[in-house]
Amino acid sequence: MLEIKDLYVSYGMIEAIKGISFKIQEGEIVSLIGANGAGKTTIMHTVSGLLKPKRGQIHFNDISLLKISADKIVQHGLSQVPERRRVFAKMSVEDNLLLGAYTRKDVAKIKEDLNWVYGYFPRLKDRSKQLAGTLSGGEQQMLAMARALMSRPKLLLLDEPSMGLAPLLIKEIFHIIEEINRSGTTILLVEQNAKMALKISNRAYVLENGRIVYSGSGHELMNSDEIKKAYLGG
Repeated sequence: MLEIKDLYVSYGMIEAIKGISFKIQEGEIVSLIGANGAGKTTIMHTVSGLLKPKRGQIHFNDISLLKISADKIVQHGLSQVPERRRVFAKMSVEDNLLLGAYTRKDVAKIKEDLNWVYGYFPRLKDRSKQLAGTLSGGEQQMLAMARALMSRPKLLLLDEPSMGLAPLLIKEIFHIIEEINRSGTTILLVEQNAKMALKISNRAYVLENGRIVYSGSGHELMNSDEIKKAYLGG
């Protein structure tokens, strides 16, 4: 579904991504793990069209994304949930969700899909008329995920969904991620909580200083002594 080849991304003179290549197959959960500054979010922003690479290729369902604007990339079926949620604080929960469907024209189906995402996030239905800025951190994370789902993505990019959340909420968010994947949505996950990410991932890549240094199934990396020592606290 997604193929990245020999990708280089720079911020001015600073090379953030240095020749990365990887693939995601339809139906998978694939995780990118690594320390802060390893390049994980840079990859997400480049795939979703917010950054342009210095060189390399990004193909999504055999379509090159390099000359397509970010809004057109959403129309092709790829949507990103940004780090730190970025909800529209002074708009209602429901209006935030409707903004997630801004590229769509099928008004009747959009109304149906509101109920579809409320099925994953019943708390949002209870707060549909509430201002997004008054939600708790966990509820705002749910809203950011639900808003992305309103575009009906084939591939969902999740950037640090557990950031700043209490352990019980983290478990709930990861359970919902698995449910969304089981319903047919492929997922690329960037996550500091490496243990939780690897636990639900089909495959994972470990980044250091803009390069992939390890790759394998989630199970293999969970049981690697090197990964345990470096990223899993053991």
